[in-house]
Amino acid sequence: MRNILIIDDEINICTLLSKFLTKHGFAVETTMTGTAALKMMKEKPFDLVLCDYRLKDTDGAQLLQDIRQISPNTIVIIITGYTDVRVAVEMVKNGAYDYLSKPLYPDEILNLVHKAFAHKEAEQERLASQPVESTDESIARETLLQRNQQEKSDKYVYGQSANSLELIRQIKLVAPTDYSVIIFGETGTGKESVAHLIHYHSKRNDQPFVALDCGSLSKELAASELFGHEKGSFTGAINTKIGAFEQAQGGTLFLDEISNLSYDIQVALLRVLQEKVIRKVGSLKEVPVDVRIIVASNEKLSESVQKGKFREDLFHRINEFTIYIPPLRERQEDLSLFIEAFVKQVERELDKNCGKISSEVWECFRQYSWPGNIRELKNVIRRACLLTPEREDITMAALPLEMKESFAQPQEEMPLPSDLAILTNENDLKSVALQAEYNKIVNVLKEVKYNKTKAAQLLNIDRKTLYNKLRLLNINY
Repeated sequence: MRNILIIDDEINICTLLSKFLTKHGFAVETTMTGTAALKMMKEKPFDLVLCDYRLKDTDGAQLLQDIRQISPNTIVIIITGYTDVRVAVEMVKNGAYDYLSKPLYPDEILNLVHKAFAHKEAEQERLASQPVESTDESIARETLLQRNQQEKSDKYVYGQSANSLELIRQIKLVAPTDYSVIIFGETGTGKESVAHLIHYHSKRNDQPFVALDCGSLSKELAASELFGHEKGSFTGAINTKIGAFEQAQGGTLFLDEISNLSYDIQVALLRVLQEKVIRKVGSLKEVPVDVRIIVASNEKLSESVQKGKFREDLFHRINEFTIYIPPLRERQEDLSLFIEAFVKQVERELDKNCGKISSEVWECFRQYSWPGNIRELKNVIRRACLLTPEREDITMAALPLEMKESFAQPQEEMPLPSDLAILTNENDLKSVALQAEYNKIVNVLKEVKYNKTKAAQLLNIDRKTLYNKLRLLNINY
């Protein structure tokens, strides 16, 4: 007897479908929530799932993904309203067998269920008739698992510079814990990628990873996006919405640009982190949540606290571990690794051979300051590969205008010591020492092509001390 699971938050539909399908020889179970459905599927195998796209605690797209992880062979049919047909079609592309539009007709459901099982049987017969590559199924299964893990790992480029190695070390140290993490770095340095890596190496990696850009949220929508809302709780709330915390249940919630949240939302967020419960907008019911928090900002949250933009108590609550991502200009040793990885990725996207990078372009890349960091580099590579004919070398003609202009301009000369106000008295011992220090820093900067990290290493000082001396000595670069 075939086992069927029905997931719908309308009890009438569950009852109707259960009676109808049971009458036609199927073993049927029902549930009204996605969470309960996943628990049931872990305890018992189901041959087919009939799932409503809109549920109170999740949506069909997320549930489809979770079902495929738990039971890849289970057939999934989506039940959808008229307005969600486009979404349902997209879900079929992502692995659902088919979809049904409301209102539901019993005969149509029965025909589709029989058709789905017939299709599965035909597919199994086809696979059985093919020669078996390995007689040991456990080895084949292990190989597939390793391949999937490798595909996940290949999504990331691991640098080899000292800064990158330290970054990776910190990620692997904090990942297995449940510490809240603050990721700090300039725009485009890959903060969300680091958050993904922390989740990937954590004990929660088989649970959802949910990312939310706080910078794009208005004050009115932030509470709904984070905590969800009940139907009719405010104008425009035509359906119940599941917030980011519930979507990330058991997994990781990544809040990008968290400093953009309003004061009121920061208060609510602090309470959620302390009490581990949420309350949807328009609801009096508290829902327990188990979520790891990772936040990101392109400015130091400690400075935002000092400016009064960010609550100090919330900062201390989430500041269990901080990871700093150095900008690309301070990881010049990794430049070739990133470029090679992005070229390969674009070659797969465009299905073409992008050719080699000319020596002039390499020199331009090395001299460029990369204000947009890794994101800018990736976009430059995508543009260059698209503009360059297949198998031809990538030349300066394929680079953006701002890069070509920057490369064409001669390097600005450093101001002479005599131009500095602080070096006016040649007989003053302090002035003489400052002048010697100035000359040494300028010469080292020129030697390393103005790479501040390398300059600090050669001068045997840390980067922060070097920055302070650059400001003190009025050295512009």
